[in-house]
Amino acid sequence: MTVCQAVAKRIAGLLAERGMTQYRLEQFSHIQHGTMNGIMSGRNKGIELNTVMMIAAGFGMTAAEFLDHPLFTSDELETEK
Repeated sequence: MTVCQAVAKRIAGLLAERGMTQYRLEQFSHIQHGTMNGIMSGRNKGIELNTVMMIAAGFGMTAAEFLDHPLFTSDELETEK
């Protein structure tokens, strides 16, 4: 799994857990719809830390809290080149 795929899975899990829509997250995080769709669909091959921080803020959490999940500690996590 790539970092972008892990971020998309983490977002999907938090959306479901919180009963939140992707649109609402886009509003709270100030992420453009096209950018969020690119992340969620896997079209984006890389993601910037700033974007992760904005998404985390949209969920009312820090980037550290967002990344503190088994998805990001897997030995099989691939970084994009």
